[in-house]
Amino acid sequence: MRGAKLLAACLYLAAAATVVVRAEDPYFHHVWNVTYGTASPLGVPQQVILINGQFPGPNLNSTSNNNIIINVFNNLDEPFLLTWNGIQHRKNCWQDGTPGTMCPIPAGTNFTYHFQPKDQIGSYFYYPTTGMHRAAGGYGGLRVNSRLLIPVPYADPEDDYTVLISDWYTKSHTQLKKFLDGGRTLGRPNGVLINGKAGKGDGSDAPLFTMKPGKSYRVRICNVGLKTSLNFRIQNHKMKLVEMEGSHVLQNDFDSLDVHVGQCFGTIVTANQEPKDYYMVASSRFLKSVITTTGLLRYEGGKGPASSQLPAGPVGWAWSLNQFRSFRWNLTSSAARPNPQGSYHYGKINITRTIKLVNTQGKVDGKLRYAFNGISHTDPETPLKLAEYFGISDKVFKYNIITDSPTTEQTKSIKIEPNVINVTHRTFIEVVFENHEKSVQSWHLNGYSFFAVAVEPGTWTPEKRKNYNLLDAVSRHTVQVYPKCWAAILLTFDNCGMWNIRSENTERRYLGQQLYVSVLSPEKSLRDEYNMPETSLQCGLVKNTPKPANPYAGA
Repeated sequence: MRGAKLLAACLYLAAAATVVVRAEDPYFHHVWNVTYGTASPLGVPQQVILINGQFPGPNLNSTSNNNIIINVFNNLDEPFLLTWNGIQHRKNCWQDGTPGTMCPIPAGTNFTYHFQPKDQIGSYFYYPTTGMHRAAGGYGGLRVNSRLLIPVPYADPEDDYTVLISDWYTKSHTQLKKFLDGGRTLGRPNGVLINGKAGKGDGSDAPLFTMKPGKSYRVRICNVGLKTSLNFRIQNHKMKLVEMEGSHVLQNDFDSLDVHVGQCFGTIVTANQEPKDYYMVASSRFLKSVITTTGLLRYEGGKGPASSQLPAGPVGWAWSLNQFRSFRWNLTSSAARPNPQGSYHYGKINITRTIKLVNTQGKVDGKLRYAFNGISHTDPETPLKLAEYFGISDKVFKYNIITDSPTTEQTKSIKIEPNVINVTHRTFIEVVFENHEKSVQSWHLNGYSFFAVAVEPGTWTPEKRKNYNLLDAVSRHTVQVYPKCWAAILLTFDNCGMWNIRSENTERRYLGQQLYVSVLSPEKSLRDEYNMPETSLQCGLVKNTPKPANPYAGA
């Protein structure tokens, strides 16, 4: 009898072990070789960054909760890093790919990223964060598909297409970097690209995508450019907006979409027109003269060229603001919890802190710099997160050198130093971006999604909260701020780590318009944050220093 019980117990344990193994999220391994190459996106041969010989880089196709393993071999002549724009890296800023969290991959070496997109069903992209590498390419699309147990609020499309739109310069990234280091701006871009190409517009281009008549397609549109807001549209076709940066939205049809730098939209496009060729059009917004490019969309079996009459783009930023106001979270669709995403009543949570970030520009020692609240960020040789983790923060940076509500005097002058603020874990915070300038700004927060509750003209005051959308503002990671306007976002800082708030305008980010938010686990618990991986690179003051012994080992 005792033997039978022992056998039954062994069989139970074996079955349980089998369940655990089967329940582990799947692993997907990639090897990426990063090299220089030559391409002619605007007809001028120039140096670009290739990933596995591709410009743009390969599409990274994933399903929520998959383990993504990417071994990146840096064959450039300088250090290199990739960030995964919009992926939250829960408890794991060690994979975030920003100079404040990671040492760059030295030339001629490799580093392996390992991260999970945690139920972030949607459209994203990756790009380089070192120097001005983004101006040479090195970017690509990143899709996170739904697991079978989480339905999406639209029928399965016939196929899934990624459209990467961007401004482009014919000068090399090294030359552009010299401009900025010398105190100059980048100036006006030379052109606009769709998936790394500028269409001739005469019908001779090879089609970028092919559609079957009557079928519907998922079309993901991301602005991966340096500084220019772009409008995207397709001849004779409506785009049904279904998703935005990982959130399902109320499904409205649009003739065109303004996509600001760093933003991604997921749309459904149905091939319901006469079978022939059609142009996709991307054009600049808010420049004195419009820059336009095209990409060919072909119906399978269709006959006839695309019309040379391109659909006109919108004019002025008021149109763009009204489009922003039309975006609404879909409160009935499934999401990560996996409860309906609208079950999170963010509008009923008390705000515990308001941080106002005013963007400014000026000169320091005769050279152009950009700032938040009078501080122009610079990246120290020792990444901020490593300094914090190894207990040497005081040798690298100071916390909270900016105030939550800057005075006019504080924003008039600019000081260059690392800009890091402390935020208490799990507090619900309001962040206000105030833009006193004449150009459109685009702001991104790593490690989180936030509720973009308002973008309004004028100057922000507490009374403006009555204009907030406290019911169904879209949860997203990048928000635009129009000239002489402000934007307000709300979020709970529940993801421990060191996280970057930055201008998605690469020129502004490079010249200091960014900061880092340190969110520490009060209990130093592995429930809140992972320890530094054994494979992490070390540099600066912590190079060749033994890692701390499990500092986050608390219960």
